Amino acid sequence: MKNICFGFLMHIPYRLRRYRFFDIGQDHYYSDDLPTEEAVRQVVEQSYIPLVNTLLEMIRLSKNRFRCALAIPGTTLELLEQYAPEMIDLLKQLMASHCVEAVATPYSYSLAGEYSQSELKEQLDKHATKLKDLFGVQSTTLWNSELLYSDELADKVMQWGYKTIMTEGAKHILSWQSPNYLYRSCCKNKQAVLVRNMALSDALSFHFSDPSWQDVPTDAERFVRYVVSLPEEEHIVNLWMGAETFGLRQKAETGIFDFLRAVPYYAMEQEVGFLTPAEAAKKLSPVQTLSSPYALTWAGEAKDMSAFNGNDLQQEALRQLYSVVERVHLCSDKTLKADWLMLQDVTYLSDMNYAAGAPNGFDSPYDAFINYMNILADFLQRVEEQYPTSIENEELNSLLKTIHNQEQELTELRQQLRKRKAKQA
Repeated sequence: MKNICFGFLMHIPYRLRRYRFFDIGQDHYYSDDLPTEEAVRQVVEQSYIPLVNTLLEMIRLSKNRFRCALAIPGTTLELLEQYAPEMIDLLKQLMASHCVEAVATPYSYSLAGEYSQSELKEQLDKHATKLKDLFGVQSTTLWNSELLYSDELADKVMQWGYKTIMTEGAKHILSWQSPNYLYRSCCKNKQAVLVRNMALSDALSFHFSDPSWQDVPTDAERFVRYVVSLPEEEHIVNLWMGAETFGLRQKAETGIFDFLRAVPYYAMEQEVGFLTPAEAAKKLSPVQTLSSPYALTWAGEAKDMSAFNGNDLQQEALRQLYSVVERVHLCSDKTLKADWLMLQDVTYLSDMNYAAGAPNGFDSPYDAFINYMNILADFLQRVEEQYPTSIENEELNSLLKTIHNQEQELTELRQQLRKRKAKQA
């Protein structure tokens, strides 16, 4: 039986204000509230609300047979709570259907998975708490930022309880293999790995309304026929994309919502099912091991980290940012912690990428870099005030890392103890 796994990412970064060198040490407010609010309202009204309403309709008309995944970083949920609370209410309706898996993702949609495993663990725990508090759900599936994946990362998150991980179906990883299978990771416990059907997902995202792309199945009936025509042994087609595809990248007048709404009707007619990532991991059998010794993402032509660390500007920003990770973990200042999460968003690194075109609100990637580094300089100064480097940096970082690891070990031991007591009771 053929199955489709739809996945939608809702990600809205804070807009950074113009921050001058002379603001360093004087002004600790980094976000530009009005452009941030405008951006939230635009994406919510033109994309997110019509998309969620469409998904609710699809679930109702299919009698709960339509299933999909939704990835929403914690910082995006905070922005929705602040500027579009009606969106939170709609999301609660969607989660209450039990047909949508709210997958785990780093709280700030950061690259912590590549630069600090302790930071990634903190963000995933914080995100899990946010999902539980808002929607009463939890997930053992990970949609890492930009679908970031590597063998080392898969092994680590498996230890944290994430049994399924989603990543990109890049050609240099799959080689001749199809993305339309369930794979397993190289880690000891053979974690389930689902890979995005890159060609079909990108065709719908970027070329749905492009008449020159003749191979794009923009008609729902034709699309389902394409899925049915795949080789018999290919059981799942993973279509994952940014939620802004619907209504912003592809305007409503292109028929993108009508297309999506009609897919379950033709799918059920052809006996094509729908699965969430967790359901796919349980229902399907992995065909073989997927190995990625180096970081894999869904960004750029190379599908690696080069979109975020490919030039000297990005590398310097990342080096400075993650140089204080252990000290920030020990800070109790809530405002500083919130700024720390905000500043890790991958968007700011993308703005420094010369190959990506005009950055958000800046004249050039270099302009975006200078603005970000001014903010970061002020942030680092605040961290220094909390935990001054009175001893050599290497010694301090080593000490702080040891203290943090000991705290983490104690937390894990307490959790194990509570579980044992609960079983005995």
